[in-house]
This record gives sequence, structure tokens and C-alpha cells, in this order.
Amino acid sequence: MTSAHSKLYSDDVSLVVVVVDTNPFFWAGAALPFADFLSHVLHFVNSLLLLSNLNHVVIIAAGVSSCAYVFDSGNAGASGAADVAETLGKASRKMEEFIKQDARETASNGTVADGGAASLFSGALSLALCYIQRIFRSGTRHPQPRILCLQGSPDGPEQYVAVMNSIFSAQRSMVPIDTCIVGTQDSAFLQQASYITGGVYMKPQELSGLFQYLAAVFATDLHSRTFLRLPKTLGVDFRASCFCHKKTIDMGYVCSVCLSIFCKYHKKCSTCGIAYAEHFP
Repeated sequence: MTSAHSKLYSDDVSLVVVVVDTNPFFWAGAALPFADFLSHVLHFVNSLLLLSNLNHVVIIAAGVSSCAYVFDSGNAGASGAADVAETLGKASRKMEEFIKQDARETASNGTVADGGAASLFSGALSLALCYIQRIFRSGTRHPQPRILCLQGSPDGPEQYVAVMNSIFSAQRSMVPIDTCIVGTQDSAFLQQASYITGGVYMKPQELSGLFQYLAAVFATDLHSRTFLRLPKTLGVDFRASCFCHKKTIDMGYVCSVCLSIFCKYHKKCSTCGIAYAEHFP
């Protein structure tokens, strides 16, 4: 794998992949309307593009049943303020189309529609890493990559393995995962993601000033962060989710062969199929 630092444009040029939580069940009861939230995000994206004409920003929408790219500044070709405004307007319309499509898929596949429904962040992180790897392999130079997750809905325990795989892939590729929580509860998954990859984890107190938080904390490039005192997570929840019931547990049983985690003792591992009585007499 090519090192992320071997062929950079310069130390202050960034490739930022923004993962946006579009979960309608969360936003239906959120203090900040989704339209206002999206306005903050688009203004933040615009500010990143204005910082340098070499900066590259991608937006990925994470819904309940699907995730998709909704904006790529590399395809925009914007050369002026009017072009930028038009491009971001198209991103807003594409976001609306995605939300409608995701709602249809959620209704058709029988997904439980309640306030506790989780967004597909595992798929969104995979898309983000795939895009970054594609940039790594295209051309001889690329910007400094990082991922910013804007999450409001709760974690999905059933996505634990996929999310952790993405976290370790990002760590190996030297891609920090930043997190901005816009919901009422912290995310154990993204706390671990930011801690392991060296990113920033923050939960703003006033969502009405979301743009100020984004611009002051997450707009800074990786080189400039070495000179700044950015927010640090005081405590990280390292609890895992069991493979059998997909619940967060404090203590459990670990398969010594495949390292699967279970909340109760099983004579046979449901992941790798090893029979413990036979393997360990």
C-alpha cells in the first residue's frame, strides 16, 4: 500500500470526505432542523474550497438503508463564487433525492422505523476509504486525506465488525477520522475511531453555532493541527458488541480461534464453526 505521506501536494492541502447522517427518524425529533443543519455543512464545505483551490471535498450521505456520494468538488470544476453556489445547490438537491430514495428502500425492505434506527455508517466509511484509496492510486500527487463524520442517530450494534474493520483500515492508511456528534448521545464506535486514527472527537453544546464549530476545529489541515490545542476526548468507550445478539457488553466470551465475541457461553462458535469441547478437551 502506498504511504499517504509519500506524494502530497503540500502539507496544507486537504482531501476531506464528509459523512452526513440523513436518518429521518433522528431528524424528526432533533432540536436543529435538517435543512438548517445541511446549510451549516454546505457553508463549511464552501469554506474548505475557498481556503485553497487544491482542496478536495466529497460528501457521502448515510441513510437508514443505503449510503451514496452526493457531492464531489473534483467533478464540479468551479472557478468562481457563482459556480460554487450553483454546485452546492446541486448537492442540496441531490441530498433531497437521496433521502427520498432511502425512505423508499427502508419502507420496502421492512426496516423498523423508530427513533432508535441506526444509520448505515459502516457502509459510508467503506465508501469514504475506497474513494481515498482511489485518489492514492490516481496520479503522482494527492492532498492530505481525512474523514469527518457528522452523526446524530445512535450506533448500530449490528455494524460493529464492519465499522471496526473500517477503523483499522483507516489507521493503516494513516487517514484520521474526525467526529462531530449532533445528537444527544455519544457514539462509542466513533469515539474509538477518532482515538485509534488520531482524529478529533467533539460534541458541540450549541448546534445553532454548528458552522463555527466546524470552521474552528475541523477546517484545520493536519499540519496546522500540530500547533493547535484541539478538543480531546476525556473518556473513550471501548466496549464491544456481541456477535450473537448485537448488544454492547462489558464482559463476554471470546472465541480463541476467530476472536468473535459473545455475551453467553456457546459450545460452538457461530462465526468460524469451531467446537470448543473438541478443540480444547
